[in-house]
Amino acid sequence: FHSRVEQFSRTNQCKVNFFMTWISPANSFGQREFFALESLFQTNPESCLIIISTTMDSEEGFKILEPLISLGFRVQSISPDLSDLLKNTPAETWLVEIKNGIKNPGEIPLAQNLSNLIRLAVLYKYGGVYLDMDFVVLKDFSGLRNSIGAQSIDANGKWSRLNNAVLVFDKKHPLIYKFMEEFALTFDGNIWGHNGPYLVSRVVDRVAKTKDFNFTVLPPMAFYPIDWTRISRFFARPNDPATAKWVEAKIRHLNRSTYGVHLWNRKSSKFKIEEGSIIWRLVYDHCLICHFNFSTS
Repeated sequence: FHSRVEQFSRTNQCKVNFFMTWISPANSFGQREFFALESLFQTNPESCLIIISTTMDSEEGFKILEPLISLGFRVQSISPDLSDLLKNTPAETWLVEIKNGIKNPGEIPLAQNLSNLIRLAVLYKYGGVYLDMDFVVLKDFSGLRNSIGAQSIDANGKWSRLNNAVLVFDKKHPLIYKFMEEFALTFDGNIWGHNGPYLVSRVVDRVAKTKDFNFTVLPPMAFYPIDWTRISRFFARPNDPATAKWVEAKIRHLNRSTYGVHLWNRKSSKFKIEEGSIIWRLVYDHCLICHFNFSTS
């Protein structure tokens, strides 16, 4: 794994190094996932993307990515070597215990929690930007450093929950080390989010009091401009003048203030992208291949 990442980085002059993970079969990598890649390269054309995935690191995966590669964009899928990736990190012993049956993986599919851990490990070892696959990129990320996004804020404007769907950190950043340490020490495979969004919230809440870490918490508008409970509004067409006006205002606000939109795929995957909706507009504004079938969910 390490040699392939290093070779990819040496071969390409990357303005920003992006990482994503894909834990599902390659044949389930659909139009929405491909559009996430299109939007990334439309806004960050001089950047590089490594998709950490065993299934996409295949002939089938290459065929999926080939339309972007043929346009000159730098994207490659690389199968993870967990032992190599976690070597000399706080999670190295955790992996050994999981493999040997000493630690209980829990009822939640282990792949989900491995995705939470892999994103931390690649940022710690290489630095760059981690993005979830259900993300529409709207801006150049090259000006961001050592940043994590708030998912929600309280009445006083202080963050009340963070999320790990977007992480921007330098190599060997101490906060990423703390995240990995927390993962290994408090792992619970039976509580959704405990080892992911809730983990980063717990750690940042503790370390923020020490002021020993150099990082920025960005407001919800940066990455999470709409809560998962209301995401359906972004997929629905405007059916009256007032709603159409709201869509126009929201598009302007997103283009001005948002690096990207997290689509909360666990909630939104069943929604169709209706013509004239916010997501429909974003697709047309940020696609590269632009072969999108809006009739399917």
